[in-house]
Amino acid sequence: MTGLTVRWHHHWLIAVKQLSSRSKQGNTEFVNEIGMVSALQHPNLVKLYGCCTEGNQLLLVYEYMENNCLARALFVDQHKLRLDRATRLKICLRIAGGLAYLHEKSAIRIVHRDIKASNILLDQDLNAKISDFGIAKLNEDDHTHISTKAAGTVGYMDPECAMRGYLTDKADVYSFGVVALEIASGKSNTN
Repeated sequence: MTGLTVRWHHHWLIAVKQLSSRSKQGNTEFVNEIGMVSALQHPNLVKLYGCCTEGNQLLLVYEYMENNCLARALFVDQHKLRLDRATRLKICLRIAGGLAYLHEKSAIRIVHRDIKASNILLDQDLNAKISDFGIAKLNEDDHTHISTKAAGTVGYMDPECAMRGYLTDKADVYSFGVVALEIASGKSNTN
């Protein structure tokens, strides 16, 4: 998976995500991702503007987020962005708002399955938005928020859910807790 930034009509900046044709993620998953992301319109979720499937090329066009991802802001550019306490709290609240929307308020109930600092993007005003719905799946049961396949990133994934082999919205909440600790401490959970 690769990404690039493109200036469009001299006014808009967009981000393009190219999915590898060699990956296990095929056209069906690509179409699922498009459907889910385009249906979800919320200020705390990254917007999907469009898509392209031609031959082996699988592309998504997203809104451009000027300050990259939260992981970079916390662990690489911390001196450049200087995230004060109020900004860190605002970021936590926006992530929580996005998750509440995904889990309870959207027409399509979704367990994200991979909440982590690198999947939280920051706009020019350091507003946080949840991104990367590539491995999110529609819930099989709207009431239980259960998905049959566990997914995620080591260090952010709820160990109990990983062991049982299924995922609920509580796994996203666990991952959010890890991200919140990273935001508060300014340190990666791997350190």
